[in-house]
Amino acid sequence: MEDMFAKFVSQKISKTRWRPVSASSLQQPDVFAAGSWDNEENKVSVWTTGDFGAINLDDDYQGEPKLLCDIRHSGDVLDLQYLDQERVVTASSTGSVTIFRHHQNNQTLSEKQKWVRAHHHVGSEGSAAPCTGIVCSSPEIVSVGEDGRINFFRADSKDIVRTIDDADSSTMHAVTFLRTTEILTVNSIGQLKMWDLRQQGNDPTQIFSVTGDRIPLHCVDRHPSQQHIVATGGQDGMLCIWDVRQSRMPISLMNAHKAEMWEVHFHPSKPDHLFSCSEDGSLWHWDASAEVTEKPSFLGGRNSSLMSRSTVAPSNGGQFLMSPWLSSDPTKNNLEITNLLPSPTLSVNSLDVLGECLVCGTDTEAIYVTKHLFS
Repeated sequence: MEDMFAKFVSQKISKTRWRPVSASSLQQPDVFAAGSWDNEENKVSVWTTGDFGAINLDDDYQGEPKLLCDIRHSGDVLDLQYLDQERVVTASSTGSVTIFRHHQNNQTLSEKQKWVRAHHHVGSEGSAAPCTGIVCSSPEIVSVGEDGRINFFRADSKDIVRTIDDADSSTMHAVTFLRTTEILTVNSIGQLKMWDLRQQGNDPTQIFSVTGDRIPLHCVDRHPSQQHIVATGGQDGMLCIWDVRQSRMPISLMNAHKAEMWEVHFHPSKPDHLFSCSEDGSLWHWDASAEVTEKPSFLGGRNSSLMSRSTVAPSNGGQFLMSPWLSSDPTKNNLEITNLLPSPTLSVNSLDVLGECLVCGTDTEAIYVTKHLFS
């Protein structure tokens, strides 16, 4: 993309997230946080794109994000999420979960809360287990890790609210909310699990899996408006779309990246657009938004097969909802795939989309930003 700007930051970037903007605001996001990994000293940093693309004759790096502040982070940043507009939560390779507060007036970050060794191996004193994923719904925080443990926190509590110790016998790589009272996790043996937080037991309410070789799943995201639609990606680079209401296997499997898919995200307000990034150095925009008019074909010809879309019956008797993602073959639904990075690079580890803006972090020690996704 012509307006994809690169900022070289001298650190491998593991996670990038836009700071949320007010739901009632038409403002585009202009601040994001980033976390690093595999460096001598890892950091959490906050950046602004305030005058993005503005012409400034005194600025040697026109259009680049500007560093507002940073703070040292113990261990690799394995996940990073905004709890609200001022607080950032991180998951560490040391097993800790930490809340940092961003002070806008003096442009500094400070550590506000830390749960040390929230994830650890049983029976080995002092042996921390990496915390691999977190999800936030203020004030609640949920974490998962290599120890197969699920932890529940509240931002105002110094103690862990609840722990499911034996949630999984394998590493859980990511977690997201399905609904207010339900979460989804993905693990290293190709399983997608659903958990009901109202239940006190240690067992998931449902287990979904990709048939075959138990290929690890690394990432998960749910459709923002049709919460039964879920996307996952994993070690084989395949994009899986699931309907968690009715099937224990993916609705569709699409050949995607040539190596591990690290993150997948539906656009929060344009969910016919999906984004994924990979170890192979690519950053893909999956566009299923094309308007199609299905014409009747008495011969069952090309139009009827290529223009098929899945119809979801409404529960309230209202208008039918259409989702291109639930087709058994979304590639036939005028799905367009674009690699957003101008040239091949090392691993693209993380991405985030909000409004017209996208940010991603890479192992080339660069952050890429665009503020014109759809224009």
